[in-house]
Amino acid sequence: MTTTTADKPAKNEVERVTCTQATKDLIDKLMAMHGPLLFHQSGGCCDGSAPMCYPRGDFKVGAQDVFMGEIGNQPFYMGKSQFEYWQHTHLMIDVVPGRGSGFSLEGPEGVRFLTRSRVFTDAEYEALDEIGPPPSGAERPPV
Repeated sequence: MTTTTADKPAKNEVERVTCTQATKDLIDKLMAMHGPLLFHQSGGCCDGSAPMCYPRGDFKVGAQDVFMGEIGNQPFYMGKSQFEYWQHTHLMIDVVPGRGSGFSLEGPEGVRFLTRSRVFTDAEYEALDEIGPPPSGAERPPV
């Protein structure tokens, strides 16, 4: 990572969401089967706070969703109320064995997506603060 100072990342280098190689591999497999995808993480109990994967046209995002970035070149959104809890953390989307509940596309593969997180460093949070809040789903709809 290049930096603007010894410890401060450049604004465009701080990502709110990334994923593991295993996740990228699964995304490629799911895209081959379903076409373009969309990820969404909402709130709630059980798997409601797990990242869900849908065919891109099957889930509508809007003003109550926050665009977090992309994983495997696919858009990742989070419910606005959930973002309030997670906004200080970097999300790493991983794949683990087992089936979650719900309609997420990876279920039949015997795996599920899982969010791992860590708190942003002070330098990362400062860089994000300079950028400003992420756009809503209405401001940055999936294409």
